[in-house]
Amino acid sequence: MGNIEILKQKIESAKELDFGTIFSESIELFKKTWLQGFLLHLFSIIVMLPLIIIFYVPFIAMVIAQQENGYADPNTFDEFFAGMSVIYIIFLFIGVLLLGSVTYALTAAYFRMVKKIDHGESVTTSDFFYFLKGKYIQKVLVIMLISIVIAIPSALLCYIPLIYVLVPMSFFYMFFAFNPEMSVGDILTLSFKLGNKKWLLTFGLLVVIYLIVMVLTLITCGIGQLFVQALLFHPSYLIYKHVIGFEEKSEIEQIGTGE
Repeated sequence: MGNIEILKQKIESAKELDFGTIFSESIELFKKTWLQGFLLHLFSIIVMLPLIIIFYVPFIAMVIAQQENGYADPNTFDEFFAGMSVIYIIFLFIGVLLLGSVTYALTAAYFRMVKKIDHGESVTTSDFFYFLKGKYIQKVLVIMLISIVIAIPSALLCYIPLIYVLVPMSFFYMFFAFNPEMSVGDILTLSFKLGNKKWLLTFGLLVVIYLIVMVLTLITCGIGQLFVQALLFHPSYLIYKHVIGFEEKSEIEQIGTGE
């Protein structure tokens, strides 16, 4: 695990990165990867669709029942949530964990595809399923569970801690995607180390690009989101690229092309 210390040193000695440069590179790289980003968004919707249906069907049934009664009961929502069984909540949580992990694996694979395109290599749609294998999925489940455990308490604390942790968490994908042999502990440690080192730059880029995505989504009546949502991933990838780099391929990554 001497490689971990090398990565820590790279983060510690990382040079200053220019906001405008990373932003411009994000736009240019997105022009090459927009199709893969569109497919990622489409696959993510398909994967999460069963969970969306399970979650919203009770609400739809409740609204229909109110319409049939001919009046709106202000206490209906309180009674609905109070009546939700523990089993239903547990089932919902397990669904979020499992289906969210599949989406997480697809997103990690997307970053491998972005790297290939960035380096002039060809990609195929099957590359999306690179991490949906037994030797990876267990680690993905653990990372997803930890992400939920971090995000929920952070959101409950007036969202301020969540704003902070979103930056380091954005690097979870990168360290897993390009170093899948790493332990979960090392992935978390390096992600927070890089996130803290480049927090302001990363946060600023994410905010600006998020606003661009929102504007494009609004002016296209929501359709544009399918095509531009993945733009949000590019700043974190480029910061990882400039700080950590890809000079040394991991053993798993070298084998991966022949699997």
